[in-house]
Amino acid sequence: MSCAKAFLIALLLSLPLPALSAEIPGEMPGGIRDWFDLENSPFIPIPEVGTDPNAGTTLGLLPVVLETDDKRQIRRIYAPDILIDPELGIGADFRVFSYPSADTQWYAVAGGKEHIERNLDLSFETGIQRQGSWSASSRLLYDRTASYRFFGFGNTSGHETNYTGERAYLEGRLGRNLSPALQLALDIRPRWLQAGPGGFAGLPSIESRFPGVPGLGANHEFLIRGFLTYDSRDFPDIPGFGSLLTAYAGTAQSAFLSGFSYSLFGFDLRHYERLSESAVLALHAAARYTIADSGTPFWALASLGGESSIIGENQTLRGFGADRFIDRNLFSANIELRQRLFSLDLFSTRISVEAAPFLDAGQVFHRLDQSPFNHPHVAGGLGFRAVASPFIVGYVDVGFGTEGGAVFSGLDYPF
Repeated sequence: MSCAKAFLIALLLSLPLPALSAEIPGEMPGGIRDWFDLENSPFIPIPEVGTDPNAGTTLGLLPVVLETDDKRQIRRIYAPDILIDPELGIGADFRVFSYPSADTQWYAVAGGKEHIERNLDLSFETGIQRQGSWSASSRLLYDRTASYRFFGFGNTSGHETNYTGERAYLEGRLGRNLSPALQLALDIRPRWLQAGPGGFAGLPSIESRFPGVPGLGANHEFLIRGFLTYDSRDFPDIPGFGSLLTAYAGTAQSAFLSGFSYSLFGFDLRHYERLSESAVLALHAAARYTIADSGTPFWALASLGGESSIIGENQTLRGFGADRFIDRNLFSANIELRQRLFSLDLFSTRISVEAAPFLDAGQVFHRLDQSPFNHPHVAGGLGFRAVASPFIVGYVDVGFGTEGGAVFSGLDYPF
C-alpha cells in the first residue's frame, strides 16, 4: 500500500544506525534532548527515497511522529511528506495511521502532486479478532494516478503502454462470525473508474496502441461479493503459525447499477509454519476465475504482478511491476522464509528486523478449461522487513524475473 511508505522508510533507515542513542553537546532542556535520543525519540526526520517499477524514483523529506503506549507498542503514526517527482513535479501527502486496540484500526491519507496525481484514502476496521458476533470494515478511496501500465491481454503480452487511471469507490464489508475462526462476509463496492492518456512521455499512451480495448474512458460497476473464511492464525497482521483459507464469489451486472456484466469466483490459501523461535515459513496459493464477455473492462479482470496479494484481486509476482499480466483467470503461488535477524529498542518502540528470501510463480490464462500450470512466470529475491508488533510490518522486497529486477516498499506482509 503506497500510502504506508512513510513508516516503512522510518523503520528501514533505522537498521544501519551504529548506536541506540546520540550524545547531544551542551545543556539542552529535557524535552528537546529526548527528541535526539534514538532509542526513545518519537520523532524521525527522514530523507525519502521512493522506488516503484512503474512510477520510478521520487525524492523528498518525511518527518514521522510515533505515539506509543506504556508497552512501547505503536498506537498512532503521523507521517506528512513533501517530495519531488521528475515526471509529475512537487507533491505532498499527509498520513495518519491509528491502532487504538488489537480489534480496531483506521487510517486517513490525502495528498497530490503538481501534475495529474491526487489521492484521498480513508479506512476503518473493527472486530478484527472476531471475538464478537460481527466484524465490519469500510473504505472510501479517490485517486488519480499517472503511472499505470497496460501490456495487453494474456500470459505472453509484451506491448508496454502507460495510462492515467482515475477511480473512486466506497467499499463496505459486514462479517458474521460463526466462531472466532469461521466467518461469512458480504462485501459491496460501487466503483467508478476512468482510464485515459498516460502521464509519462517516454512510453506510448494506452489509446495509441490499444485503441479499442474495453475499459478506456469512464465506466462504473456495482460489485457484490461473498467471502467464506477460516482463520486459525495466532495474529492477523504478523502471523507466526496457523492458516487463512478463503473461498469467494461475486458479480456485477448491467441490470443492476453496472455499466457491464461479469462474475468471478476463486480461493486464497495462506499457511504459516513456525520452524523455530526466530523463523516462520509462509506459503500462499490463489486462483481467480472470471466469467465475462468481450466488453468487460481490462481493469476488472484478474491481474498478476507487483508486491501485494489482495484476496479476490491482484496477486503477487515480485520480479514484475503491478498489473504486468492481465486476463480472465489467474493462478499464483508464493513461498518465503521469514527469518528474524535481531531486535532492538528504537524510536520509542521495539523493532525486529527480518530477512526473507522468497520465490513467486504464477500465470494468467483465458479459458476456464486451460491448465493454470502450463507456462508460469517465476520471480525470486530477498526481502528485508522491520516488524513493530503487534500491528506493523515495513518492507523492502527486491525481486528478479525474466524482464529484470524490481524493488518494492510498503507496509504489511505481501501475504
